[in-house]
Amino acid sequence: MMTTDSPVVLGEDGLARPPWAAADPLLRDYYDTEWGLPIRDERGLFERLSLEAFQSGLSWATILRKRPAFRAAFDNFDPDVVAAYGESDVQRLMGDAGIVRNLAKIRATITNAAATVRLREQGGLAEFIWSFQPDRTPEPRTPDEIPTTSPESLALAKALRREGFAFVGPTTMFALMEAVGIVDTHLVGSHRRGTSGVWAS
Repeated sequence: MMTTDSPVVLGEDGLARPPWAAADPLLRDYYDTEWGLPIRDERGLFERLSLEAFQSGLSWATILRKRPAFRAAFDNFDPDVVAAYGESDVQRLMGDAGIVRNLAKIRATITNAAATVRLREQGGLAEFIWSFQPDRTPEPRTPDEIPTTSPESLALAKALRREGFAFVGPTTMFALMEAVGIVDTHLVGSHRRGTSGVWAS
């Protein structure tokens, strides 16, 4: 049911969630336990960066269902291992029905792994991405009030491209920033609003 003061959905467990996380058990669990919680390690951020790129044009539910297969196919998103992939690995990945078989995105993931390794000379991927945290976070009361880009996501996208990353547009980077806690776009009224420890409720 919808609550009276906010377009969140009240679940049978009494917890308020946005509509996208209210029905599918997989998305509900992801919302409750992962989405928006801070990720500050290199491997974790490289995985999220990669999966957000694969999600472009698809639903997140599709990527989430395939995440175990993605992790197996890409050696648990170890940047050093993925950066060393060659053409035989590209062909192996293109033949893997468990993942999204998009040649450009597969090549971009390998490219981004190499760029991630290079970034260690500048403090690493985590420090780089988190340096674009804004001074304030959105406070959306309805899904329509949730932005899809921000000045910071635009700046992050440009900065990553300068470092040799691919498939890092401002919309994809804003989705990444939401997913890893850099911004809090949980709807006001959701049980997850303000729970990341990054932003006050």
